[in-house]
Amino acid sequence: MAYWLFKSEPNTWSWDDQVKKGAEGEGWDGVRNYQASNNMKAMKVGDLGFFYHSVNEKQIVGIVKVIEEYHPDPTDAKGRFGMVTVEAVKPVAKPVTLADVKAEPRLEDLALVRQSRLSVVPVSEGQWEIIMEMAETPL
Repeated sequence: MAYWLFKSEPNTWSWDDQVKKGAEGEGWDGVRNYQASNNMKAMKVGDLGFFYHSVNEKQIVGIVKVIEEYHPDPTDAKGRFGMVTVEAVKPVAKPVTLADVKAEPRLEDLALVRQSRLSVVPVSEGQWEIIMEMAETPL
C-alpha cells in the first residue's frame, strides 16, 4: 500500500463534500500538472491519502481511500490528464496544520513542504505514521 496527500480548496471541494459522496466516491479531477498526474498514475486501489484543505485553512482534515485507479478526466477537453476516484474513510480527530507539519523535524522532507504547489503528493509510510500520531487518529 502507498500513501498520498490530496490538496483541495475547501470552497471548491471540501471534506464535507467528499463525505457526502459516500461509497460512490468522487473523481479527483482538474489536476493539470504532469508531476501530480504521474503521482495519480502510480496509485492503486486501496491506497490511502490525507485530505488537505488548502488556501486559508492549510490543514489535514480527513483520510480518503483510492477506489478507482487512473482513468480519463472528463474535465480535460484535450484528453492529456486523468484522475483517480477516492472515497472518504474518516475525519482526523485533530486537524494537522501546515504549521504543525513544518514544526516537526521528522517531516522536513514531506513533499507538502518541499513541493508546496503540487496538488497530489506522495507520503512515505514513516511520514504517514507520524502525521496519524499528530492527528490522534488510529485507523
